[in-house]
Amino acid sequence: MIGTGRVVLVTGVSRDLGRRFARALAGDPDVSRVIGVDVVPPHGDMGAVSFIRADITSPVIAKVIAKEDVDTVVHMSVIATPNNAGGRTSMKELNVIGTMQLLAACQKAPGLRQLVVKSTTTVYGASSRDPAMFTETMDPKRLPRSGYAKDAFEVEAYVRGFARRRPDVDVTVIRAANVVGPAVHSPITEYFRMPVIPRVLGFDPRMQLLHERDLHGVLRHAVHARVPGTYNVAGDGVIVLSQALRRLGRASVPMPGPVLGSLGGPLRRAGLADLSPELLAFLTYGRGVDTTRMRSELGFTPTHSTAEALADLGTSVPPGLLAPGRATSPDTVLAGLSRSLSRTPSGTPSRTPVGETHG
Repeated sequence: MIGTGRVVLVTGVSRDLGRRFARALAGDPDVSRVIGVDVVPPHGDMGAVSFIRADITSPVIAKVIAKEDVDTVVHMSVIATPNNAGGRTSMKELNVIGTMQLLAACQKAPGLRQLVVKSTTTVYGASSRDPAMFTETMDPKRLPRSGYAKDAFEVEAYVRGFARRRPDVDVTVIRAANVVGPAVHSPITEYFRMPVIPRVLGFDPRMQLLHERDLHGVLRHAVHARVPGTYNVAGDGVIVLSQALRRLGRASVPMPGPVLGSLGGPLRRAGLADLSPELLAFLTYGRGVDTTRMRSELGFTPTHSTAEALADLGTSVPPGLLAPGRATSPDTVLAGLSRSLSRTPSGTPSRTPVGETHG
C-alpha cells in the first residue's frame, strides 16, 4: 500500500480522462497531493488537484517536479488524434518529444520512486500475420511507420531506457485496449457514433475494449500496487465488428479497403471520424491481447467486460438506422452515408473533445 505523504504528478489533465483520474486520485487518503500538468487549463472541476500550467515538451517540467517534491509520475498525455494537437507535427512533438523531456526530468529527480505510463495495445499494430493473442513479450509483426502507433512504440522504447538508467524507480506501463464509454471521444468511439458506418469488405475484425472507469481503476491500482513491468489491460471477452454494430443498432456499408481509406479525408473534414492508417488496419484485421499477467502479476481485474463496455458506450450513441422503428433498406443506408459525407465542418455541430484516448 502507499504510505501517506505521496506526491503524484499527472500529465494530460486538460483532457477529461486525465482530469477525472487526477481528481479521483486526489481523494485517496493515502495520497498527500496530486498535481495536474498541461499546457491549457482543464474544463470541469479539478477537486483537490493543484493545476500547474506547464509544457512537458520544455525543460520547465523538471523545475515543477523538483519544486513540488514529486515522488510519483503518471504520464497520460500521449494522444491519438492530430486534430486535437494542432496537426501531426504538433502531435508527434507532444507525444515523443514531450515524453523525452518528462523522462529527462524524472532522471534528474532523486526523490522519484515511481513512474506509471498509460500506453496502448496499438503498439502491436494489426496485420494478417498477427498471432491469435499478443503477449507482452511479443513485438508487432510489422513495425509502425507513422501516426499514433509509431509514437506509442517510440514512447515505450524511451520508457524502457529510463527504467534501465533508474533501476531504483518502479516503472509500470499499462497497454490499454481501446478505451470506450459515454464520455469518451476518440477515433474508435467517433467511428461507432457515425450515423452510417463504412467497414472493410470481406473482414470482420475482432476487438477488445476497456471501459473508461476500468482505465482509471487500473491506473490507480498501479499507483497503489507499485508492480513494475508492462501489462496488457482489456475487458474480458472478444467481440467482432459485426456483433458490435448490431448491438449498437448501426447500419453499415461494406467497401474495399482502399476505397474506405480514401474516405479518411472527407470524414475528417466533416467532423465524423478520423480513419487513420492504424485505425483502418485495426478495422481490417482486428487485434487480440493476452491479459493473463494483468491478473496474475499486476493483480487487477476489470469490472466491465468488452461487451459491457460496448453496451455502456451505446447509451451515448444516437439511434441508428437499425434501431427499432427505423428504416433499414439499402437505399436508406447509402443515402445516410451520402448525407454524412456531404456535411461540412461549418455545418457540423461543434463538439469539445473530452476524454480523448487512444487506442
